[in-house]
Amino acid sequence: MPIPSVTIFTREYPPDIYGGAGIHVRELAAALHRFTTVEVRCFGPHGPEGPVAACAFSPAGKAWPEEADPRALKVLDPLFVDLRMASVPVRTDVVHCHTWYTTFAGFLAGTLYRKPLVVTLHSLEPLRPWKEEQLGPGGYRLSTWMEKIGILSADLVIAVSGAMREDLLQVYPVPAEKVRVVHNGIDPERFRATDEKDALRRRGIEEPYLLFVGRISRQKGIDVLLAAAPLLPPEVTVVICAGAADTEELAAAMRTRAGKLPNVRWLEETVPHGELVQLYSHAAVFVCPSRYEPFGLINLEAMACGRPVVASNIGGIPEVVADGITGLLVPPEDPGALAAAVRRILADPGKAAGMGAAGRRRVEEEFTWEKVARKTLEVYAEAVEIHRRVNGD
Repeated sequence: MPIPSVTIFTREYPPDIYGGAGIHVRELAAALHRFTTVEVRCFGPHGPEGPVAACAFSPAGKAWPEEADPRALKVLDPLFVDLRMASVPVRTDVVHCHTWYTTFAGFLAGTLYRKPLVVTLHSLEPLRPWKEEQLGPGGYRLSTWMEKIGILSADLVIAVSGAMREDLLQVYPVPAEKVRVVHNGIDPERFRATDEKDALRRRGIEEPYLLFVGRISRQKGIDVLLAAAPLLPPEVTVVICAGAADTEELAAAMRTRAGKLPNVRWLEETVPHGELVQLYSHAAVFVCPSRYEPFGLINLEAMACGRPVVASNIGGIPEVVADGITGLLVPPEDPGALAAAVRRILADPGKAAGMGAAGRRRVEEEFTWEKVARKTLEVYAEAVEIHRRVNGD
């Protein structure tokens, strides 16, 4: 059987906020492109800039009433884009959707053009109740419905971790035999420790420091990190690279809390890649205090740069961070435990260096994008066979 070609549906391409899903699609598309034909359809306006040429769709041409609910539009705009995305015939062998933003488009395209549908889940809407603040109660129910209809209509579903698979089977009535686990990956050349420090000097960041990278979301546990900051040695700075807030109210609250802590530096922007690698490379510890994390790609980035990681023992994180080997796992929502784990690593530089080296080895051995692409192609081929058997196509 020839290697199946694929049309990927995604919100971000390339990613313009911190988040594993956008990075995943960019790197997966590039890795798949070495083996087969890949088309990418994304939300505008960033499409043409990725490693594989993309077609960007936007809600242009629609006019919402002035009295439209802003929170409702956060779901209705994606729904409108999904309709546009699915309006163009799919000529590849498989449709592959990522996140709730595009699962409805995948359902439409798979049905319209009689194509096998694969859905990759990076999180599950019903397990993110804080999204109701962002979308409103009705919008949150609609985003969950969009996610669900794509999952239940898919020929195969990819979970990014074993923990994610178990969550999926608990949340939605999807048959277990339809779910495959394919971990996220990383480019170990793109994320590699560097001796350069010009970005640190320019930003006035002095060592030692901890590093957090992520969205401003309750999911990511920034509030837990801020609560842990006063429990750390006073000479240690907490550097927070955070943007793309779920709500402006949440961003304002976190900004205010951070401003009251003398050992916290808040970089509310998407830091350029080269600078981000420098920040990773010279951090004493990388911290991931998430409340919910189906995989935790950001931990792989830190490990690839040779950094020890302190992260929540939740979701897919234990499948990435080997406790006591590449870092330390702590209970979620426990600032005291987080601070204690960080202090343990800071107190033993030799152990920290060993954890960083072990993390780098683990990345190189288990989490490359080539391995992810090959496993994903196996899922595509299986989906084609299932679709043909069930539908006679």
